[in-house]
Amino acid sequence: MARGHAGPGKRRALDKSTFLGQVMDALERTKARIRAKGEHPFRVLKCQFGYCKTPYRGLAKNGAQLNVLFALLNLWLVRKALLAATG
Repeated sequence: MARGHAGPGKRRALDKSTFLGQVMDALERTKARIRAKGEHPFRVLKCQFGYCKTPYRGLAKNGAQLNVLFALLNLWLVRKALLAATG
């Protein structure tokens, strides 16, 4: 388990009737929201573009491939706004 991360079982076990329990639950929820925003692009990258693992072809080629994939990912994430703007 990642450092500073309380899993769903630990969050459920918190006593939310106490002030400290409410604060801890709010803190864990906030951390989960931040984590989800950071991990969502990687999920889209894996599911939409089929990116699993990079065969070792050299750091420059791997980096170039990831740059292109993340550029495509940015377009994919705003595709609805782009389509609405074009008509």
